[in-house]
Amino acid sequence: MIEEKKIVEALCTVNDPKTGQDIISRNMVTQLKIEGQNVNMNVLLPTLQYEGKSELNFAIISAIQNVYPQANVNIHLVTQTPQSQAPVSTLPQVKNVIAVASGKGGVGKSTVAVNLALGLKELGAKVGLIDADLYGPSIPTMFGLQGQRPKVTTVYGKPRINPIATHGIHLMSIGFIIEPEQAVVLRGPRLGGIIKQFINECVWPELDYLVIDLPPGTGDIQLTLVQTIPVTGAVMVTTPQEVAVVDAVKAMNMFLLSNVNVPILGIVENMSWFTPKELPNNKYYLFGEGGGKKLVKMSKSMLLGQIPIVQGIREAGDLGQPAILGNEPIVKEAFLKVAQNTARQVSIRNEMLPPTKIVGVK
Repeated sequence: MIEEKKIVEALCTVNDPKTGQDIISRNMVTQLKIEGQNVNMNVLLPTLQYEGKSELNFAIISAIQNVYPQANVNIHLVTQTPQSQAPVSTLPQVKNVIAVASGKGGVGKSTVAVNLALGLKELGAKVGLIDADLYGPSIPTMFGLQGQRPKVTTVYGKPRINPIATHGIHLMSIGFIIEPEQAVVLRGPRLGGIIKQFINECVWPELDYLVIDLPPGTGDIQLTLVQTIPVTGAVMVTTPQEVAVVDAVKAMNMFLLSNVNVPILGIVENMSWFTPKELPNNKYYLFGEGGGKKLVKMSKSMLLGQIPIVQGIREAGDLGQPAILGNEPIVKEAFLKVAQNTARQVSIRNEMLPPTKIVGVK
């Protein structure tokens, strides 16, 4: 007698060729029925042109017949009806993609991205982080993971990279692949290819947020990103001074181009003021004031938070222990506020606006 429980257990060993996750947790199996020696089921696909569907079909049959050699397995590959069918997602297991961007380097964009990701995790979300700053990958250092290498698994004959998990979030960076002192000398197409690999050839788990730390400016990597995956929204990072704001406006306007159309979730003003550890109530505006608020008005978004210059932030990054995980209340509260406001803005954006579309290649 064929037992449904054992069939389900067998199907848990079959992976979706797109995400690398098992087809039971992906809710791809429907209408499972057992009639004597016949095992009937529907397998839900986003499209009948789904990559690897033939391999998936044979893998299901093999998994079941390993348990019940006599079983006749009947698989019906189905898609959603045209009326309810959503656009095929590049990463169907990821709910929201947040790009963290800046106009110029040195404004603390990676620090904001790392602590934003950890802050969202602290709020109870499932989070991943891609270090897309290929020329200057800093994520391995900020997490104390220099020299770590991601594991590679094979899904239907194709290699897939497993992001490195730490502090409850999943990370991918070119810094995990090259030596720390190795210079990255790549032209635009190759840069784009690496970003596509990080998105399409990594086994990302179910995520509420995938945070992407972009390089400064408006280059090939930014263009590849919006041509590869729908970006839910962008978080712009600036310092208060005018020179940072001027460059941030240019980077922001790239996302707002009519053919890109990625909403601005809000602005993070970093290095807003200096607060000495021994004088926690004092604020010294080393880089001026008002840059973040100015960018808020231009973007018609909100100020997600202001991050002070505190020695502990720099020390935490260098020691591989991001500041939000430390014990300095000023820092923890500042970054947690950014995470809370970002999560709120994502919810509002998803309620008020249609999903972002992938930019067509031109």
